[in-house]
Amino acid sequence: MTMRTRLTALGALAAAGLVIGTVTGAPAGAAVKASASPAFLSAAQLPPHPTSSWTAGKVTGGVPDQLLLCFPETFAGYDSSYREFWTDLDTNARQLTVVVKDEAKAKSLATRLNKELKRCATTVEQSNPGTDAEVRDYGTLPVEEGAHAYGLHTTTSFGADDVRLLSVGRDGYAVTVVEWAALGDFGAAPVSAFKKTTTTAVNKLY
Repeated sequence: MTMRTRLTALGALAAAGLVIGTVTGAPAGAAVKASASPAFLSAAQLPPHPTSSWTAGKVTGGVPDQLLLCFPETFAGYDSSYREFWTDLDTNARQLTVVVKDEAKAKSLATRLNKELKRCATTVEQSNPGTDAEVRDYGTLPVEEGAHAYGLHTTTSFGADDVRLLSVGRDGYAVTVVEWAALGDFGAAPVSAFKKTTTTAVNKLY
């Protein structure tokens, strides 16, 4: 399956519910973080693919369809931006970042995202009869205000078998979500490399 075909299929599944500022009195450093635009991952910072290089798209406003799988309504009302990545085969990735007005709101959003990832298997199965899903918790990462990595495996009655790695991280006022996705099961997921990618993503925010 070509990458373009694969992305189209993932978008269709997601649409159906299946897929994969300155605050008064704030410290000067926090003010810079509130107003600066966070940086995104580059293609070279994704988990290495054994046979294909990564290509990075442009940073775009909004929410990619694939992230609606676990977060169908979470980002409504937020000003978010994302970057898509893809290989020549069946592996793709994306990073979404939201910048809010203060650290309390950022912490609250990160907490909500983590809760929704932990129950994503139930969300998927309840929304899509005939789909089996499993979430694995790969633990926290000691970077900035923290990050957490997860795995999600889904199989459907029509034969789709997909694995995703997802993470949530926060630096100051910014919260970022990273997703890596491919055909296969947990055995095909590069967990260690994905944790490194997540650490890089959070460190690059500011």
